Amino acid sequence: MNPLDVLRDSLYFFQRNLGQIARLCLPLVVLEALLQQGVSSALGENTFPGYSVIVGLLLYPLYTGALILFLDARTRGESPRTRDLLAMALTLWPRFALLTAVSTLLILLGLSLYFLPGLFLMVVLAFAEYLLVLRGMAPLAAISESLRLSRGHFLRILLCILAVMAPLWLLKGASDAAYPQPLNPILSLAIDSAYSFLQLFTSVVLYRLFMLVSEQADKR
Repeated sequence: MNPLDVLRDSLYFFQRNLGQIARLCLPLVVLEALLQQGVSSALGENTFPGYSVIVGLLLYPLYTGALILFLDARTRGESPRTRDLLAMALTLWPRFALLTAVSTLLILLGLSLYFLPGLFLMVVLAFAEYLLVLRGMAPLAAISESLRLSRGHFLRILLCILAVMAPLWLLKGASDAAYPQPLNPILSLAIDSAYSFLQLFTSVVLYRLFMLVSEQADKR
């Protein structure tokens, strides 16, 4: 279960299915960025950050849930329609939104405690979304099972997350430096949408890792 193999396989899958992933997720990603922009414009840049989290809770569970269902279907050789995936994701939205809210609060709390606890929680909760969507677990049960599954795989998960997110953080910093505020709204929307869409690659990588860890756990 070499992290490099996981990243290579995930990149190959992402490239081969980029068009379908874009059709499935990009409209909702753009809508999320547009809503975030609208909230910032209406309430001001220094508004309570919780509003941004609330906007994310509206759409993140939909496109991420649909992406996880797509990954599972393609792994089994199926080609589901976009509207069917979104309809299934919509039925999962209440539980997924609750899981996202709990996970986000835990991670933010951890990050506020000198960063490392937040990073730890980000890793051990990495499989919770897949357990909820693919195994039908309740949010708290998914969190508990993710803690169990990640045991013994902490470094692998951390390396996979950092291998994807570190370049994206650098890209975000470079774009902020190249295009300082205030930005043209259309350019800002394009940058935010592109950044959020590229972050979906993390879900592909963690799905591949989740499948490998689950198979290993089942054999035991």
